[in-house]
Amino acid sequence: MSATIGLVLLAAGMAAVSSWLILFPIRKFADQLGLLDRPGGHSSHTVPTPLGGGLGIYLGILSTITLATLAAALLRDPTSIPGWVSGLRDLVSPAVIPESWWDAATLHAPGVWSRCGDVWWLIAAGTVLVTLGLLDDRFGLPVGLRLGVQFGISAAVVWGLDIELSLFLVAGWLTKLLSVVWIVAVINSFNMLDNMDTLSSGVAAIIAGSMALVMMTIPDPGTDRPQLLVASLLLVVAGALIGFLFHNRPPAKIFMGDGGSYLVGFLIAVGMLMATFAAGENSDAVAGDAGEGSWVGSRPHAVLAPLCAMAVPLYDMITVIWIRIRQGRSPFQGDHSHLSHRLVDLGLSRTGAVSTIHLLTATCGLAALLLTHVGVWQSIAVLGIVLCLLTLIGILESTQWRRSKP
Repeated sequence: MSATIGLVLLAAGMAAVSSWLILFPIRKFADQLGLLDRPGGHSSHTVPTPLGGGLGIYLGILSTITLATLAAALLRDPTSIPGWVSGLRDLVSPAVIPESWWDAATLHAPGVWSRCGDVWWLIAAGTVLVTLGLLDDRFGLPVGLRLGVQFGISAAVVWGLDIELSLFLVAGWLTKLLSVVWIVAVINSFNMLDNMDTLSSGVAAIIAGSMALVMMTIPDPGTDRPQLLVASLLLVVAGALIGFLFHNRPPAKIFMGDGGSYLVGFLIAVGMLMATFAAGENSDAVAGDAGEGSWVGSRPHAVLAPLCAMAVPLYDMITVIWIRIRQGRSPFQGDHSHLSHRLVDLGLSRTGAVSTIHLLTATCGLAALLLTHVGVWQSIAVLGIVLCLLTLIGILESTQWRRSKP
């Protein structure tokens, strides 16, 4: 297992390095591409800043998945591995790539190859969303068009790949419809959260990492093994985001833009839908003894882990929409009513506000991990902690709202 985890972390590292390197030329040529965010409107930056960060994240993910697909294609049949691959294995020092890593790659290659089709369909869907976001960054597209494409792509993925929420209900079209709404909601929550340096990308990396840990500790019901495919996908996304964060740290040299937030939100949302929160009969040995019966019967609350991990971005989106509607404005009109701005109004610096939101997200991510490994009564306490955390923020914010009234 340690060798397998090493390979997964290697993939995440490759995504981070690729994203980091690719973003240098994107920063240089962003102005020629028309991807430049100029000061004004509801933007708070004071100098023109490139918007193509999402393209670098996309290419970092794409390059990593391409290499993983090629590796799976070469190693999927142990009896017909090309001679040059075997020669490369003999040539590379075990200090660089341990023998156990080669063995793990050969072991998992058939399974990875069998799922490559689904992954590439997701990349194709993500490509459409990246393109949509870049066009919106460049020209400013109507809200109806953006939401229409998001709903269309989400519906195509849910019905085409048969990916949907795990609610343990035989609801058919209802769970699929809720799955589409979930994907669109997550996409827009990250998009709306992208209003300060490192904010949305940092939150997304924390959520992707925490959900990857969940997937590596919840066995798949068919194999009783960790859900490595979903964990790998989420960690590759997290890795690409880490590479981007180097360029986005204050003062930001490049912004993620709509292209990045659409892609990241889509892949994280779909990754959560691809996950299985009902492990096999023998998984109590992994997750801890919870009494008689299957893991499903003892921990049905595990399906709430994604909602728990996403608590902060969803809180921001819901409260922003509520504030705008209450003030008689369009919920899609940009402004400074986001959680980060409200924390700054409370007296925090911009860096302090971002750090606070990152810590809130990490707390919710750890709660999501814990939620999948405790019984029903303990899960109520875990969910209560998350609710108390959000309520505390709401109380602090309401104090500021009352002070700001004339």
